[in-house]
Amino acid sequence: MHGTIETSTAETDKAARLRAAREEAYATPLKDFHPGAPRHFRDDTLWPWFERLRAEEPVHYCTNAPIEPYWSVVKYNDIMHVDTSHQIFSSDSTLGGISIRDAPPGYDWPSFIAMDEPRHSAQRKTVSPMFTPDHLDELAVLIRARTRKVLDGLPRGETFNFVDRVSIELTTQMLATLFDFPFEQRRKLTRWSDVATALPKSGVVESEQQRRDELNECAATFAGLWNERVNSEPRNDLLSMMAHHDATRYMDRDNLMGNLLLLIVGGNDTTRNTMTGSVLALNENPDQFAKLRADPKLIDTMVPEVIRWQTPLAHMRRTALQDTELGGKTIKKGDRVVMWYVSGNRDEEVIERPNEFIIDRKRPKIHLSFGFGIHRCVGMRLAELQLRIVWEEMLDRFDRIEVVGEPKRVYSSFVKGYESLPVRIS
Repeated sequence: MHGTIETSTAETDKAARLRAAREEAYATPLKDFHPGAPRHFRDDTLWPWFERLRAEEPVHYCTNAPIEPYWSVVKYNDIMHVDTSHQIFSSDSTLGGISIRDAPPGYDWPSFIAMDEPRHSAQRKTVSPMFTPDHLDELAVLIRARTRKVLDGLPRGETFNFVDRVSIELTTQMLATLFDFPFEQRRKLTRWSDVATALPKSGVVESEQQRRDELNECAATFAGLWNERVNSEPRNDLLSMMAHHDATRYMDRDNLMGNLLLLIVGGNDTTRNTMTGSVLALNENPDQFAKLRADPKLIDTMVPEVIRWQTPLAHMRRTALQDTELGGKTIKKGDRVVMWYVSGNRDEEVIERPNEFIIDRKRPKIHLSFGFGIHRCVGMRLAELQLRIVWEEMLDRFDRIEVVGEPKRVYSSFVKGYESLPVRIS
């Protein structure tokens, strides 16, 4: 009975919070909108802000923010246009990169996701062999063995943090394998990912000096591993692939650091937060969990649906290379343009019943979470594979993983994720 009262109170608080957010979003003049405010994402109150923009001003210029003005693109087809028009909209780090906020001086490391052609494809191709179907088949055996070990080690009948015990542990083990990073030091990869993407008010780092010190440690660690790989025979890991390919072998320190952090953040944040989000979504939608329990083959459509539902990277940013028109608005050369994947994935004109979590959708893979065009996520098949295996193994072991408290969400409008999710296995 006590647990029921606690759950009821949490649901009431959540409903009140969402009601207040809706009232604020619809009372605020559009000229005062700042949809990228991190508090909306931390409090899970972003939805009415984007709902109103989709209906009233789908291409919106924000001047009311503590950062430089930016365009918000919030509808599916407009996002697709920006994402696939790399000759008009640039990702280049020298123009500001891929996040709504410009990287501070000294952190603007170039990576292939923050490059335009032809450099982008040349560097991306060096790591693509890691994600071929044949290699993924090999990785699947390792992923399944590790997943079983982690799940078998979970406590029964007591509350634990799913983010730390499962999501972080499994994704960090995978990252260590992809880089052939010292396995016993693998949690450093998680920490560096968090430090690299943390906002000043997030509490992840106490000062910019602390951030600098920790990322310098990351750079020094990988410089040592890089030198080792360059002077060894080619191996089947991401570092060795880059060290022995002409397009990346002679990268300077900043380019190496940029590509490393891209692969660390991409491999860590996206999979880990979708893994956590899947447990939360199935708890919030017990009818869908019952459907999955009755027919485990629905994992195949549940995985892309939860990637849409979670949208682990809420946005990507571009910079206009020329004056252009979009949605009846004139975007000037040099303007920053933010594609809100998290909003496009809820676009009623493209996705049927987009605010519902439906694990047997007929076309679940049309989501925007991996991006489109030349920058489509290079590791998306690996992410899907990890999610599929973890759910196959969880369904095989547990009747239910019960969420027993509110999740703590990340203070960020870029990484849409979780710091903690309290759960219990009965």
